[in-house]
Parts: sequence; structure tokens; C-alpha cells
Amino acid sequence: MSNLAYVNAPGALPKILNKICEAAVPESFNSDFLGTKLGFPGSSNRTFISWAKKCELLNTDGTPTQIYKNFRNPSYRGIAMAEALKKGYSELYIRNEYAHELTRKDLIQLVSEITGSPHDNTSVKNIVASFWNTKEFANFDAKHQVKEQSVKKEETKENSNDSDQTSKQENQNGKVNLGLNYTINLVLPKTDDPAIFDAIFKSLKENLLNE
Repeated sequence: MSNLAYVNAPGALPKILNKICEAAVPESFNSDFLGTKLGFPGSSNRTFISWAKKCELLNTDGTPTQIYKNFRNPSYRGIAMAEALKKGYSELYIRNEYAHELTRKDLIQLVSEITGSPHDNTSVKNIVASFWNTKEFANFDAKHQVKEQSVKKEETKENSNDSDQTSKQENQNGKVNLGLNYTINLVLPKTDDPAIFDAIFKSLKENLLNE
């Protein structure tokens, strides 16, 4: 028997999920919260609770999970719903890791194969519609994008560290490798004594021309 998640009123799923984003996180997500706070009473809508537990939006005792809380955050909504659907429809993803990219016709065929029920069976229709109506909230590529961004940030950090290390090496012992060109204008005294000239050039060599 398949354990694929579904509700008896798939058309209400997007509406309920949108209301969840607007409402505060309850201590316990039960039929009273669903009917009174969110405005979806009735037995057909109550099957949402079972669906949410299979998708791990709710714990078995009805308390909201971290996936539920992440889903309410616009920045993580797509990632959270993708994670929820992969949990609630794990059998689909065992058969096809890109189940969310299937056409509706191919999705019906896959669900029919898993459940062993004909394509026009009510349960098959509800499973397909429940998955189809909620995948619009999901972003299955988000994790990959986040990973790529993390790699780029790490590469930038490494390049920065390499640059810092090079700078440290260049400045080691207080020395800076600079290329300088300078001109010395020397005014020599009028003298015929070569010893004076020797003394001048010896001083230049010792004080200015050495490193």
C-alpha cells in the first residue's frame, strides 16, 4: 500500500498554505486551528493535517516543525516546500529523482504504478492533484544555487588570504620591495686635491648607494 501524501480537497491546499504564511505559528496545529484560525473547516480540509505530517511540516503530535517555520519565511519558502514534498512523496523520488519535472500525464502514470490503482482512481487523482498544487511553492534548484554561492564565497576568501599572505611576506622584517629611481645633483668644491674627491664618493657609496 502506497504512503503517498494527499488531501481530499486538493484545490484548497494552496489556499491553506498561503494562510499558514500569514498566521502566527501555533503551539499545536489541530482541526480547531485549521477551521477557526485559518478558516478551513470540514472533514475534507482536515485531511490537510495528515498530509502535513507525512510531509513533515508537522510532528506526529501536531506541533509545527522547522520545515513549517522555514516555509513561512519568504527567503526559505521554496527550499522548505521542496524538502517537504521529497519527504511526503519519497516513493515518487525513489522512482524518479526529477518527479517534479514530469508532465501531469507522466505523473499520473507513475502514481498509478506505485499505488497499483488505475489512473482514474480517486486516490490517484487526489495524490497527483495534491502534489501538483503544492509544487508551485517549491524551489528544487535553490540548494544547488546556495551551494554554488558558498563555493564562490570560499574561493574569494582563499584568494583574499593568499593576497594577505603575500603582503605579509613582502613586508617581512619591515622591508618593502619598491622600485625607486632618484637623481643626485652633486656640487663639487673647487680643488686640485684628489683626496677630497675620494672622500666625497666614498661617503656617497657608503650612505646612499647601498641597500
